[in-house]
Amino acid sequence: MTLRSSRKTLCGWGRYPVQTCYVYCPRSESEIIHLLKSGLPLIARGNGRAYGDSAFNREATLQMSHFNRLLEFNPQTGQLIAEAGVLLAEILEIFVPRGWFPLITPGTKFVTVGGMIAADVHGKNHHKDGSFVHSLDWLDLLTTEGKIYRCSPLENRDLFYWTVGGMGLTGVILRAAFRLRPIETAWIRQTTHIAKNLDEAIDLFEAAQAATYSVAWIDCLASGAHLGRSVVMLGEHATREELPAKYQQRPLRTPRRRRLSIVMDFPNGALNSLTVRAFNQLYFLNSQRQAGQSFVDWETFFYPLDSLLGWNRIYGRRGFVQFQCVLPLSAAREGLSALLHCTSAAATGSFLAVLKKLGHSQGYLSFPMAGYTLALDFPMSQRTLKVLDQLEEIALGYGGRFYLAKDSHLTPMRLRQSDSRVETFVQVRNAHQWRVHFASEQSKRLKL
Repeated sequence: MTLRSSRKTLCGWGRYPVQTCYVYCPRSESEIIHLLKSGLPLIARGNGRAYGDSAFNREATLQMSHFNRLLEFNPQTGQLIAEAGVLLAEILEIFVPRGWFPLITPGTKFVTVGGMIAADVHGKNHHKDGSFVHSLDWLDLLTTEGKIYRCSPLENRDLFYWTVGGMGLTGVILRAAFRLRPIETAWIRQTTHIAKNLDEAIDLFEAAQAATYSVAWIDCLASGAHLGRSVVMLGEHATREELPAKYQQRPLRTPRRRRLSIVMDFPNGALNSLTVRAFNQLYFLNSQRQAGQSFVDWETFFYPLDSLLGWNRIYGRRGFVQFQCVLPLSAAREGLSALLHCTSAAATGSFLAVLKKLGHSQGYLSFPMAGYTLALDFPMSQRTLKVLDQLEEIALGYGGRFYLAKDSHLTPMRLRQSDSRVETFVQVRNAHQWRVHFASEQSKRLKL
């Protein structure tokens, strides 16, 4: 049996860094096992929505797009069994009209089941419902010796918790069972608050502990008394009775959204402090007019950027990098303030700045901890790399840790300074020979 490869140029969603890789597209488990036995270190790749270099390996990248079947659904429990290559978008298209929604969802629907498990994705409800592992009943993992393990909180427990959040470095996820939540409507009852600064934003989060969903957009170029001025959005799945009369007849249907596509790269430098400042001012003023309660469809609330296909092209050919850290509750106000001061002073034009409150996680290497997470996007440049150095050092000074699904810049030393679990993970990888068989360009860079 010979599984042929093709040479392709791959990158993450940030389009930085870029690497020419040998890509394999297996159609069966036996083909993956054959490739494993060849001795090549490999990494599984879903839809390429990790931002940096965590989902490709120049020696062998395993494209999982043929593992794309929905296998079974239990309407009594909401349990869905799906192969690793199934897109969340496909699940939503099928199940939302039937009254079901993912218990945990990230900020884009263009991710695969395997990718959500590998990154242990979190959403706007982590403070209340946890990360993806909390909805996961079991997964099937193909690992070093070509054996498939059924892993769950009760069976092969350690393998389960190293795999969830393990960035594909324990084996190849083949399929999984996870739970959806029942919904009466496809609408979200959204409450929008305006925060004049960071302290007000955090106060709003703290007062909204009972809200199912909470998220804030931050004007990261604001400074002085307006540092961290924000639009804080809270959300609940609307009941049928709550909906305006015009939506009640077909509560699980929403108007078809118009999608726009960015078909070419913007000029390098199109996103700068001037253009971002102008956008932020317009967004903030528009949000002020919409403050209060409204009903928005599920796509608008959960996946606002997905309506702009190819939005990563806005950053130009050089691409962009995302910085995302989480700071513990005790240091959040001071630490976030320092991060925003740094960002505002750098004036590099972070187009996207998102703040969320997180709770505890179960995955042995999962990103979240009880605290606040800040995500910032920057156009790629040498100046940006210097800003990232500063932001990482600030986060370390306040006891923060970093999200590997967004990383393209960390050093091995900073990663280990931020997370004492990393050395244990490396030891476990060595003991099970995972380092020999499973590697990404990120894991090589970070010496995982």
